[in-house]
Amino acid sequence: MLDVHQLNVFLAAAETLNFTQAAQRLHMTQPSVSQHIQGLERHFDMQLFLRNGRNLELTEAGIALLPLAREAVSLSIRIDETMESLKGKIYGHLIVGCSTTPGKYILPQLLARFHRIYPQVRVTCQVAPQTETLRSVAEGEAHFALYSITNESYPDIEAVSFLCDPIVLIAPLDHPWAKREIIEPSELLEGDFIMRETSSGTFSAVREALAQHNISTADLRILITLGNAEAIALAVQEGIGVGFLSQMVVDRLCRGKVAEVRVRGVEICREIFIGRNSRRPATSAQTAFWDFLTQNGERLPGLNDAV
Repeated sequence: MLDVHQLNVFLAAAETLNFTQAAQRLHMTQPSVSQHIQGLERHFDMQLFLRNGRNLELTEAGIALLPLAREAVSLSIRIDETMESLKGKIYGHLIVGCSTTPGKYILPQLLARFHRIYPQVRVTCQVAPQTETLRSVAEGEAHFALYSITNESYPDIEAVSFLCDPIVLIAPLDHPWAKREIIEPSELLEGDFIMRETSSGTFSAVREALAQHNISTADLRILITLGNAEAIALAVQEGIGVGFLSQMVVDRLCRGKVAEVRVRGVEICREIFIGRNSRRPATSAQTAFWDFLTQNGERLPGLNDAV
């Protein structure tokens, strides 16, 4: 008979292609992971991985097993959670994927409040690029996604607008713009910018807002492109240039250390969505989390104060 635990170990190994990393993810030892994989290979009388030193690669059998293992492990979890919920308790494990800023500045507050209501639900947060987060929800590797980019690739993902994250222009305290009450949009073409990568939600929101004033981000003088908001905050503090940054990052990291610059007629809001795969049946824990977010997102005390 198949062992669901062995299938779960196989999933971790297949997703990391590294027995040591799989062991760390599962809080097991590396030899134990190897033994479980060998046991599964004996059960099927097939090799699931090609081993070349420390490098792993799925065989054709391993590739065929992967989606089936995901379904089996997911069903096993759903059975446990459903039977537990019959005792009148919300119980289970949720996996939430999110991009960097929501993962650091939004999700911890939400999870703390959710845990107070449902203390027997365990939540894992996976911080990854937004395209990877959406893919993981579409393929059943994660249950929910917090993201801000337009999703056209995965029609099965049901999404609702969760909150607005204001994006502000910041400058060094000694910058000429810092001493002005407001600047004109055309003056942005004279600035030296530190920007997020083009695939980020922040960049997309800035691009769309400036386009309404006939300004293309391609015309901005971008000195440095950085992959996270904290690095931009530090670079602006160091006087390298100006940049657009989430209001929540400014409030948490650099309030009083940089100047917020108003641009006439330019209001930038990065819309944050919460998404789930509508084609996959939800457990009681998943339903409770979805209801908690969609019914209370705009009204959670203190959350909007942080953004």
